Amino acid sequence: MATTLQDAAAPTGKPRRRGGRRFSTRDKVVLGLMMGVPALIHIAFVWFPAIASVALSFARWNGVGGLGTIKWVGFDNYHQITTNYPSFWPAVHHNLFWLGALLIVGTPLGLFLAILLDKEMKGSRLYQSAIYLPVVLSLALVGFIWQLIYSPDQGLINNVFHTDVDWLGDPSVNIWAIIVAALWKHVGYIMVLYLAGLKAVDTSLREAASMDGATEVQTFRSVVFPSLRPINIVVLVVTVIEALRAFDIVYIINKGRNGLELLSVLITDNIIGEASRIGFGSAIAVILLVISLAFIVPYLTVVFGKEFKS
Repeated sequence: MATTLQDAAAPTGKPRRRGGRRFSTRDKVVLGLMMGVPALIHIAFVWFPAIASVALSFARWNGVGGLGTIKWVGFDNYHQITTNYPSFWPAVHHNLFWLGALLIVGTPLGLFLAILLDKEMKGSRLYQSAIYLPVVLSLALVGFIWQLIYSPDQGLINNVFHTDVDWLGDPSVNIWAIIVAALWKHVGYIMVLYLAGLKAVDTSLREAASMDGATEVQTFRSVVFPSLRPINIVVLVVTVIEALRAFDIVYIINKGRNGLELLSVLITDNIIGEASRIGFGSAIAVILLVISLAFIVPYLTVVFGKEFKS
């Protein structure tokens, strides 16, 4: 019996495999399909169009006659856009105005609502659901809703305040009206992001500040808000992307014309519109991509830099 136990305990001379197991051919095929198919779809619908747009931005092409009809013109499209395209600079101004409104009005308002709801007042869940409801709606549907609200004849605003304003037709006010509609959707999203961040703040920090005699405002400014730095970065990037990719709501209203020109609308008009200037529209898309990367790259640098350090 002892000999048997000794033989069983004796090393066999072959290292034993620890952790994991050998994958069969079928397992490898399944894993390859699970990783390969999504990767191919992502490359086909994201990376290939992006790279093709960058390449075509240096060419003139109407999409007819095959690739052989592409005429390479260098930076001529970019020169024409910045010097001889009247709609470009108003669109840039509108996008920047949109961004400023979301940052200056939408973000602080979302943070304020998150602070109120974090106090868990009576009915806070109902308020949270009501404020968040517009977030689940598409911008196209938001455009339809506010088109009815802003209707000159039967709209809610004109009937309640007894005004006679063409909110969406008057170029002097329609950009303000559309931004209010965009804020209606944006504020709820920012509120949820900040509410999640506030719930994650260590309560002991607030208690320590309170014991030191700090007021609620001082506690928020010195303790809570610095703890929300990761959320602030996410909110900044989300806001920038929302402002730069704004398209649906203005296209539903009036095709992005008459004072509502945006870069995304110009891209659509040139690529799939009557002009069919694919190279010209691709150049505008590249400009929009570069503006977006100016905000997204620093965000990714901060996030991944923290992960590498940790």
